[in-house]
Amino acid sequence: MEKSTLLYIIKPEQQNKESLLQILSDHKEIQYVSLMGVDLAGNDTDEKIPINIFLHDLDKFLYGSAAQTDGSSVVLPGIATLNDARVDMTVDRDVNWYVDYNYEHVDESTGKIVGTLRLPCFLVHNNTFVDSRSLLKKTLSYVEKEILALLKQYPHLPGLEHVEVDQIDHLDFTTATELEFWVKSPREKSPIEALSSSQVMQEQYWQRTRGNVRTALEQTIEALELYGLKPEMGHKECGGVKGQIDETGHMTHINEQLEVDWKFNTGLQTADNEILARIVVKELFRLNGMEVSFQAKPIQGVAGSGEHTHVGLAAKMKDGRVVNLFAPGDMHKDFLSTLGYGALMGILKNYEAVNPFISATSDAFNRLKPGFEAPVCVVTSLGLSPEVPSRNRTILAGLIRDIDNPLATRIEMRSPNPYTNTYIAIAAFYLAALDGMKACAASGRTLKQLEKEISKKYGQKGFYLERDREYRTEQDVFEHFTAEERQKCFGEPPATVWENMQGWEKYPEKKAVLLAGGVLTQRILDSFEEGALVRWKTEILNRLIPETRLEVMACKALHGETATAYDKAQWKKVQEVREKLAKDSSRTSCVFTEIRKAMEAGDYDKASDKFLEMQRLRDEMMRRYHDYAQNILD
Repeated sequence: MEKSTLLYIIKPEQQNKESLLQILSDHKEIQYVSLMGVDLAGNDTDEKIPINIFLHDLDKFLYGSAAQTDGSSVVLPGIATLNDARVDMTVDRDVNWYVDYNYEHVDESTGKIVGTLRLPCFLVHNNTFVDSRSLLKKTLSYVEKEILALLKQYPHLPGLEHVEVDQIDHLDFTTATELEFWVKSPREKSPIEALSSSQVMQEQYWQRTRGNVRTALEQTIEALELYGLKPEMGHKECGGVKGQIDETGHMTHINEQLEVDWKFNTGLQTADNEILARIVVKELFRLNGMEVSFQAKPIQGVAGSGEHTHVGLAAKMKDGRVVNLFAPGDMHKDFLSTLGYGALMGILKNYEAVNPFISATSDAFNRLKPGFEAPVCVVTSLGLSPEVPSRNRTILAGLIRDIDNPLATRIEMRSPNPYTNTYIAIAAFYLAALDGMKACAASGRTLKQLEKEISKKYGQKGFYLERDREYRTEQDVFEHFTAEERQKCFGEPPATVWENMQGWEKYPEKKAVLLAGGVLTQRILDSFEEGALVRWKTEILNRLIPETRLEVMACKALHGETATAYDKAQWKKVQEVREKLAKDSSRTSCVFTEIRKAMEAGDYDKASDKFLEMQRLRDEMMRRYHDYAQNILD
């Protein structure tokens, strides 16, 4: 079967009744339709509607409520409640529709694999749009309106003197994500020592792929090209170990970290493309006999997987030209334009209110720890000079620029992970950026003065940025600063989902930045927080504590009669930690019990603290047991 004979996308201009009838008549392999709504947790809906029903009710799908679901099917707590659960699904005709193929299901009548036409849609509750896709769409519409008004109010902003404001047709929110993930052979585990050593010695980073890993990666790139995502690269990331080849020539003991990148897009299409890319990756690697994990930190002690999100802004001129509004007129002289500096400052200053949308799982916080190239500090890096762009991989918000290509200027947010809700994350980034852009435009400052503002030292008063914070460093955040210095200069980062959600309570003035425009409402924030905390509590009680208990039980005494006093002392230390974690007494409760009691009492501050203690004790137990077991020769 030739892949070129299959249909992969239906573009917006084809999403009318006449075109669809002809397209679907020509492509009998498309036998199902699925409505893809995205709830506040970032979950996309999927179902199988026979194509004949879609064709029969085509007008309803195109112009009305295509289908209904309820609050038990999507994460909209406090909105779609048990006594008011109806949610309507309305098709989005402004983005690409794509065909999801089942490579294991061949239709005998056509000789082709069976496809499902995926229709991105909005979720509507009581005539109000409540889904992640609609929140992003409405947010970008609001931000565009505000920026255009700002440019008209200040038509000669420093760095943008070359832009004729009255010749702007519209703005493009140029955004992109990149996907990191782990692949492994089913039911096989590699020793942590081997994974850690390979990472330290950089044995995997950008190395040659082999066997079915190579095949699946090449098939993924080919598929993304067919879907119009314009893939730019697929390569090994820093984590993993070399696989082995069995007697039949097949790869075994696979455990590798990979990355796939594709071209930027705008608005909703960027986030829709990410969902498509995840589906393609998972299916094609599965067909090649491998499991895929998009977890932020699937293996403790080894590099996690991020999903860096690129934030840009361009003006589409009436004559067809595209102008990057973050890039200054003279790339050799300045790092950014006024709007570029403003966007970067806005995101950094308001990050405590943005962060709940970015890191909403315990898995996300497992990745955000010092030593693994993951950002833990709210800080940026501009580069050594405008003429010498550099990349600091230890900061939160990186400035990406090419001195010979102003269109490439953008902000790379390094904190998101593959399970971050990209729709709401992008919306929050631009709302925070807008706050900074307004402040910088109104300040009347030159570009050098704006550079001085973002480069201010602790204790220096800024016109916009907080006095007792620093926001820029060109140093390695983990090597150049002590933990105390990091906390003083860049703020104390949250360590759990509960601590992160408290950002909205601790920083009401920053939360107000997200509520500006009335798209992200208090009701939306409350719903997102409730859903995140329900998942946080459930995961700790029903998954993380039981998993840790199994690890406690697996740490058994190994020494026999030949044991030395050293062996016995080492085991005693292990046993003490095991009992702190998992064994109650008549006078004290173990950490597991303390967490459960705190959760039941609604004391989430204590539950959060005890959960962190559980993680510290678990790591201590595993280290001590490793040292103990290594000394046993029986």
